[in-house]
Amino acid sequence: MSSILGISAFYHDSAACILVDGEIIAAAQEERFTRKKHDPSYPHHAIEFVLNYANKKLSEVDQIVFFEKPFLKFERILETYVAFAPKGFISFSKAMPLWIKEKLFQKNLLFNKLKIHDENYKSDKNIFFSEHHLSHASSAFFPSPFNEAIVLTADGVGEWATTTVAIGKDNKLDIKKEIHFPHSLGLLYSAFTYYTGFKVNSGEYKLMGLAPYGKPIFVNKIKKLIDIKDDGTFRLDQKYFNYSTGLTMTNDNFHNLFGNKPRKPNIEKLTQFHMDIASSIQAVTEEIMIKLCRSIQQEYKIKNLCLAGGVALNCVANGKIFKEKIFDNIWIQPAAGDAGGSLGAALALWHLDQKNQRKINLDDNMKGSYLGAEFSQEQIEKELSSIGAIFETCDYDTVIDQTSNYLSQEKAIGWFQGRMEFGPRALGCRSILGDPRSDKMQKNLNLKVKYRESFRPFAPSVLKDDASDWFDINVDSPYMLIVADINSRKKIDMTEDEKSLFGIDKLNVKRSEIPAVTHVDYSARIQTVCEKNNKPYFDLIKKFKQKTGCPVVINTSFNVRGEPIVNTPTDAFNCFMGTELDFLIIGNCILDKNKQNTKFKKNYKKEFELD
Repeated sequence: MSSILGISAFYHDSAACILVDGEIIAAAQEERFTRKKHDPSYPHHAIEFVLNYANKKLSEVDQIVFFEKPFLKFERILETYVAFAPKGFISFSKAMPLWIKEKLFQKNLLFNKLKIHDENYKSDKNIFFSEHHLSHASSAFFPSPFNEAIVLTADGVGEWATTTVAIGKDNKLDIKKEIHFPHSLGLLYSAFTYYTGFKVNSGEYKLMGLAPYGKPIFVNKIKKLIDIKDDGTFRLDQKYFNYSTGLTMTNDNFHNLFGNKPRKPNIEKLTQFHMDIASSIQAVTEEIMIKLCRSIQQEYKIKNLCLAGGVALNCVANGKIFKEKIFDNIWIQPAAGDAGGSLGAALALWHLDQKNQRKINLDDNMKGSYLGAEFSQEQIEKELSSIGAIFETCDYDTVIDQTSNYLSQEKAIGWFQGRMEFGPRALGCRSILGDPRSDKMQKNLNLKVKYRESFRPFAPSVLKDDASDWFDINVDSPYMLIVADINSRKKIDMTEDEKSLFGIDKLNVKRSEIPAVTHVDYSARIQTVCEKNNKPYFDLIKKFKQKTGCPVVINTSFNVRGEPIVNTPTDAFNCFMGTELDFLIIGNCILDKNKQNTKFKKNYKKEFELD
């Protein structure tokens, strides 16, 4: 049996995955083990996990592949500094020592790190390097349910490429077109993330969530920064940006154009200005993605689209692409960011270099993205007992029945079942759940459980067969990567007074029968749930529907602001005791907050660095 270990590391969201005979066996991000969000370090724990899950020692692995080429990346950085000299000297002088000491000799660095896993691992001859965007494209096409597809990738920057178009057919994948640094849709979006006071490579989804509170009144000003052609290709005017040469994303030309300095996070409040900025950059991003999709479909005449790269996590833009009906079918890699690069690099080696055939699955080959750690009932009970948790063990049917009761009583539930998800979304295995019919739930979960901004929307998980009755969606969305509107029959029309509200005041208006998952523009980021991929979660929602008539629950990731999603029963218990969650369900164990020893209460607001 042939095995490949894929690794992504050293920028953000380090991860590891393992393939055995081309099948995805396990994949996980390093942050879940180290508890450092977006951890960029060498993924020691993630590698240990995937090796153990596959029952392999490192010396038994046939090939190891890294998700990008460091020499190409170094070439881009060096050429950029030369092109912009002498402007970039400060950032150049900060970057070069690290590159010369470590990153330039990454094969040697990797070999030395890998040896720690297994003393019998003796040679670096089985270490290979993929290209960044080829890794993204491979992660999107090879697990997809399509024999043939156009593959669009967009992110900040890899080596040189920031946007690529590839054609995948059978076990082949050819990159046809690229847009190169410094012209980057991902970096443009990140510049506005920085400008509105959120953290780059972390807060982009906040910008997306903030957009519906504003109006796109700055679109024309943004188009002074970016020249968008009819085919969706673009060029950024570098006089407004600082990311090529400086230590910030934007400069004074940018700030003067929009009339304000960047917002100081945790000092300056969000205002209508920031909401309008968010709305405007979201509108421009959608325009570019739709134009790109139209032009590549017209050129290549292929009916299927695959998406990956950080921009593919913009589920609002994805929803607009679906709505435009440019393609018959679309598949988006759930770990679309750099973590998924580890998977794509391994798949590229298996199919492109080794020319192995694909086995196409009508759903896909991602196994629901449930590729992480799992714990037996015996392990769960042993771990909970050792940390002093008080729990009741019930049979499966009782757990489902009791949890559905708690949900219908508007209790906030920590839900920990099966294998941890790979990628940024909790998909019903490491989730916080609530009743979407409650008009208090959205605010309460944000402020009392997640400890984050009140404007942030929550996603609905809906039984697959009921999805179109509740949302304007006619496709599966198992990975929570598509935003669609609430079905008109479930909407509650706003009064004239409510329509005239501005900004965060819009939050308190009840807009539908499921207000806790209805965003201010009547949209929702949907996860469709089927029995095949996640039976416990499916059974829970089905039981909730039997009791309430509602086949929808709130699903948000099991963590607080700034914390990675929980990985172990201990992580789950710590989060449970540090928040105002009412119940914790781990495997067949039910934990009631009121029965726990108060000495285990934590101040979770200060536990993690804000994101």
